[in-house]
Order: sequence, then C-alpha cells, then structure tokens
Amino acid sequence: MKKVLLMSLLCLWGVGMQGADTSILDFGAHQNSVDNTKAIQAAIDSCALTGGGTVHIPDGTYLTSTIFLKSNVHLYLHGGSILKGVTDPKAYQGKAVVVGENIRNASVRGEGCIDGQGNHQNFQFGDDKGRRPHVILFERCQNVQVKDVFLYNSASWTLRCSNSDGIRINSIKIYSHGNHNCDGIDINSRNVVISDCIIDCDDDGICFKTDAPGFDVEHVTVSNCVISSNCNGIKFGTGSFNAFRNISVSNCVIRKASENNIRTWSKMLRGISADTTVISGIALEVVDGGIMDRVVINNISMQDIQTPIFIRLGNRRGNGVLKNVTISNIVAENESLITSSITGIPGHYVENVTLRDITFTYTGGADEKDASIVVPEKISEYPENRMFGPVLPAYGLYVRHVKNLTIENIQCRVRKPDYRPAFIFDDVHNASLNNFQADVSLGKSPIIRIDNSSDILLSRFRATDNVPLFLKVNGADSQRIDIRDNDFDKIKRKVEYDKKVKKSEILGL
Repeated sequence: MKKVLLMSLLCLWGVGMQGADTSILDFGAHQNSVDNTKAIQAAIDSCALTGGGTVHIPDGTYLTSTIFLKSNVHLYLHGGSILKGVTDPKAYQGKAVVVGENIRNASVRGEGCIDGQGNHQNFQFGDDKGRRPHVILFERCQNVQVKDVFLYNSASWTLRCSNSDGIRINSIKIYSHGNHNCDGIDINSRNVVISDCIIDCDDDGICFKTDAPGFDVEHVTVSNCVISSNCNGIKFGTGSFNAFRNISVSNCVIRKASENNIRTWSKMLRGISADTTVISGIALEVVDGGIMDRVVINNISMQDIQTPIFIRLGNRRGNGVLKNVTISNIVAENESLITSSITGIPGHYVENVTLRDITFTYTGGADEKDASIVVPEKISEYPENRMFGPVLPAYGLYVRHVKNLTIENIQCRVRKPDYRPAFIFDDVHNASLNNFQADVSLGKSPIIRIDNSSDILLSRFRATDNVPLFLKVNGADSQRIDIRDNDFDKIKRKVEYDKKVKKSEILGL
C-alpha cells in the first residue's frame, strides 16, 4: 500500500518516470526557419501521444508563435538555446509564446532562453492596450513547473499562472523592459512555491491577483528572490475580487530596476530623489470586495523605494476585508515624500496588523505646510502609493481607519530635517506602539499625532535627542491614550491636546 501511494505522489509531481526523449530537430525545426511553430508543436504532440516525456530545444535560435504544452510533457531548453517569439501579434493563437491550458504534470526547464521580442515596434500599443503575448502562460493547470530558464523581453506580463493548482517556479531569471505592463511573475493560483528567482522588470515584480471569479489565491510561499522593478516589488492586487489567504513571503531583496524607459518620476512627484525607483516595496491592496487574510512577510531588504509599505483597503468595486497581516524584519531606504501607510475607509477598517523589527530611513525634507496636509479619502480610486498626493503628513508611518494594530521595535530616521510628525494615527482603535525610535521633527510637530483614536498604548519611546513635543491628541473621539511607560527625561513637553479631548482620557500626564 505504501509503495502504491509513493508512486502516485511521484506521478502527481511529475517525478520518476519521464517517458521518451525527443528533439524538435526530429520534426523539422531549423534555426534559419521563418517560423518553427508547426515543428515544435508536432514534437510536443507526438511526445504526449506516447505517454509523455521530454521535448528538447537544442542550442540555437528558433522562431515560433504560440506553442501549446501538453500533460506529462516537459519542454527542456538547453544552454545556448533561444526560443524566440515572432513579431506578428496576429500570429499568436494563444496568449503567450508557451501556453499550458487544462494540463497537468508538465514543465518548462533548462538553461536556455525564451525571448518574447516585446520591444519590437509591432507590440508598441501603449499602456494596457493591444494584443501583446506573455512569454509563458499556465491556465487551469495542475502540478506544473518553471525552472532555471531565462525569460526575456516580454510584450506583456512575463510569466502568468492563472486558475491553477500546484505551481513551482524555481531559480528562473526574468529581464523584461521592452514594453508597458511587463510584470515579472503574476499569480492567480493556489498551492504555489516561488523560490531563488532573479527578476528585473519594468512593472510589478511578483504580483498576486484574484481577478478570476470564484478562484482564491491561497497556500503560497515566496522565498530567496531578488526583485528589481520600476513599479511595485511584491504586490497583492490590484485585481482583488476573491481571497488572498495563507501566504508567506520571506528572505527577499527589493531594489530599483536596471533600466527605466517609461517613467519620469522627477516630473510627476515632488521630493523624488531619482527617476529610477520602486513605487512600493510591499503593496497589499483590497479594493474590489475581496478578502486578504493570513499574510506573513518577513526578512525583506529594500533600497531605492518610494514607499516601503503600502496597505490599502478601498472600495473600487465593493467593500472587502483586509486582516491578519504580519510584516517583520524589514530594512528599507525611502526616496520620496510618500511614506509608508496603512489605510482603510470610513466604516471599513484594516484589522489585526502587526509590524515588528523595522528600520525605515526616509529622505525627509518636507516643510511646515506638508505637516498639516489633510489627506483625502479617495475611497474608489485606483490603489497606488501616490493616490493621496505626492506627500503624506507623517514622515514615518501614516495610519487611518485601522483596528487592532501592533507596532513593535521600529525605527524611523530622516536624512534631511523634516517638519512632519513621525507617526500619525487617525481613526485607529486598539493599537500599541512599543519600543520605538524616531528623529525629532522641526517646528511644532510632535513625534506622534493622534486624531479621533481610542485605546492607544505608547510605550518605551527612546529619545536620542531633546524632543520639544512627544504627543499631540485631537478630536472628541480620542479616548484612553496611555503614555505611562516612557522615559521623558529628554522630552520638554509630553502632550498637547485640543479642547475636544478630555484630560482624563490621557493616562500618564
């Protein structure tokens, strides 16, 4: 019985019996051919008919339009081989150079390259426009793998796995800067492992989407990846119609892309330090009525980032749920005036978020007017770090419409003097900020500003310089603010509060 079970598992994961080997050369493929699609497809079909096996792409360059992978067939690209997509958009019968639809136990592997030629003028339709193929697409598949290959120059999202179950993406390299919307890896699948990848792309690096009705993205791990992007490094959304559930991201590096051919941030944003920057390092977005639950992100290093952390619950196409998120062991250097934020909308709260062991180094340089900015709600807007404007009124972390928030062991530093508070809590309830450090703001700004928030514990603040004002509290709904467990030796004034706040609601005066 145990032997039968083992063999079943080996077959399920495509391990063990590999079947026959065949080469595309045996079916008439030629390097000089205008189009090898028929020859490559014939090799795949023949392999599938004999029960599966490996189809070899030998050294050389082979032009092709869409080829359809089959169940139990493994496409192997030898080192020195290039599978190059043709440049006629109408030639593609599928949505990618390599397509797997409704198949199982298949893979694309090897040391070779798949080049989508996405920089060709025939694919230059503009942002979100035109028929532009992916490099690889798996749709409604089970137990498929992409391993070791180099995916280059896609005309659209590079590697897309949609409505599939059992995806392994290991040790691949992506370089894609030839067009708009060139995401690295897009996942709308369950039971997914992504590891040891190097991604350098114009759009989102690794992006999770729930844009297929009735299909949840769940049981996913991402680890040991280097992600370079001109957009978002690790992103959940924007498509968020269903659930993101039980997902872990760990041990990754996020940095700016190697080139930037589309965006000119210095003309779009005030205070930006460079045109080539990542928009958000970590972006968690639920705006279409979906659910985000049990997401853990740990050990992430970020450099050249406009906004290190962007968490947004909005209502573009329905009220959703965003809860149970833990982000820890983060080191990030920011390059704009758009700081990290966690925001819900009135009546719909982001819930149960933990930020722990974080060091933010911000560019700073905001003026007194920036400290008093009133942030618009933008309830139905497309979620992006700059949706509220080019500046947020806190230099470290802006939090609004959040319940059950834990922040522990966080440092917020600025490279240039800044007039904004380090932290702003607005309509935040049951929150703790413990064991924290922040550089002193210029002017009259406090370290922390609290607006209409309740059950807030501020403890173990560590001041390295003299602090003119520790806390400012506003609004009649500000209640039960506890500041008793702090060292105030270097703090000139503990608290300032407006006339709507009852003195008895601030514990530790």
